[in-house]
Amino acid sequence: MLYQKMQGRSPIWLVLLAIASIQIGSAVAKGLFDQITPIGVATLRLSLGAALMVGLTRPPWRYRWQDYRLVVSLGLAMGGMNALLYSALAYIPLGVAVTLEFMGPLGVALYHARRWTDGLWGAMAIAGVVLLNPLDASGFNPLGVAMALGAGCCWAAYIVLSTRVGKVFEGTTGVTLAMGVGAMVLLPIGWMGNGGQLVAPPVLFVGMGVALLASVIPYTLEMTALRRMPMGVFGILMSLEPMVASIVGLLILGEYLGFKTAIAILLVTFASVGATWPRSNQ
Repeated sequence: MLYQKMQGRSPIWLVLLAIASIQIGSAVAKGLFDQITPIGVATLRLSLGAALMVGLTRPPWRYRWQDYRLVVSLGLAMGGMNALLYSALAYIPLGVAVTLEFMGPLGVALYHARRWTDGLWGAMAIAGVVLLNPLDASGFNPLGVAMALGAGCCWAAYIVLSTRVGKVFEGTTGVTLAMGVGAMVLLPIGWMGNGGQLVAPPVLFVGMGVALLASVIPYTLEMTALRRMPMGVFGILMSLEPMVASIVGLLILGEYLGFKTAIAILLVTFASVGATWPRSNQ
């Protein structure tokens, strides 16, 4: 019933809802940092998200060993992306972290660029990152910035690997299995840093909310939308993530961003839209 209702919605709205859901999930995750470590939160997101996705989709397990190696690589990228992003959130605002992280997918788009104008979009993105320089008066923690950029590298790897995985595994099977791999990699680290607090009922309850908002709901919405819209249009809409993250950070976390930071985020957002736009008809 729910799937049929989603099928009747505009795919653009489905993507926008997915973006809002994942950023709200990140804001809720940051609220857990006073109880468990950021890596502990990332562990809960992937572990509970994988369990929910397996229960909902019941993926088949009969694949070749070579296929599972792809899943393991994707799982490592997902684990690194989540752990680094949530660790960055302990030092810098959500909007800034997502903007810096978004340099990963933007870099992938520019790497495959074939038009001279894409060089202008790259320069605009670099200008935005320069404005977010942690060594100036903005006061952003350099470690948080480095972690966010590291998450961006993992996001770039995720994009490349998920494309390959999507050609082998049906639907959300590949992503679901990769989430399980990422969870198994992070679980020992998360447990060492948090112990039994990781499975305390209040923490598990909020962690379930993070898993739903940041993994299950957006993945389901995105997969539904991608069946009904060109990949280029999807990429353009995803370019709105830094801006949405800034709004969510302000409304939920009270993270006010100054004028220069807002301009930097707009530059990266517009650069992402511009770099993706020529591919909207593909």
